[in-house]
Amino acid sequence: MDGAHDLGGREGFGPIDVNEPEVPFHADWEGRMWAISKTTGQPDWTIDWWRHVRELIDPVDYLSRPYFDSWAQTQIAAFIDSGVLTMGEAISGKAEGALHEPQPALTVDEAVAAVSSQATRFDQPVDAPPAFSVGQSVLTASAGHSGHTRLPQYARGRRGVIHAHHGAHIMPDKSAAGREEAEHLYSVAFAAQALWPEANRNDRVFLDLWESYLEPAG
Repeated sequence: MDGAHDLGGREGFGPIDVNEPEVPFHADWEGRMWAISKTTGQPDWTIDWWRHVRELIDPVDYLSRPYFDSWAQTQIAAFIDSGVLTMGEAISGKAEGALHEPQPALTVDEAVAAVSSQATRFDQPVDAPPAFSVGQSVLTASAGHSGHTRLPQYARGRRGVIHAHHGAHIMPDKSAAGREEAEHLYSVAFAAQALWPEANRNDRVFLDLWESYLEPAG
């Protein structure tokens, strides 16, 4: 989505703390939020739809609250949208109806195995041949849209070269809107200076981009 949620490549947010401790979570509640997200999703949710819901958070709220706090906002909003929770239950923290019987707690190994067994494959066969070949010059789309997209703003309207073809995968923009349609997926190499003029001229940036984001470079 175009807006404050697309932070990649943007300046003005201060330096990145590269000395931050290498731990997955900074507080116990963050680990619990991760576990809730991974174990309580609904059958009709897709990762792209979930990301779109997260991108609907008010920009000021999104930029001023901890990372996993936005996960909590997203999960609660998705629960309400799916009828799992009511707004009243989310506000009060109390169930308004009968509670389900609690399930036995899983061990760590059991929980990891359960999540792993639910892994989704995003590659799918398509009838159309790939429109681009390795080594071909391409231009990325210059315009975004109001829904979810995986084409970052900093890479729009830029020239790159097809580095690899990965077959066809579910298109995130369509998946976020409830349509599971696949497109050819490519790794596209960009000269770093094509994205940021001050970058080292010998550096390159690689992005995995779907076919409809691209057009042949003239």
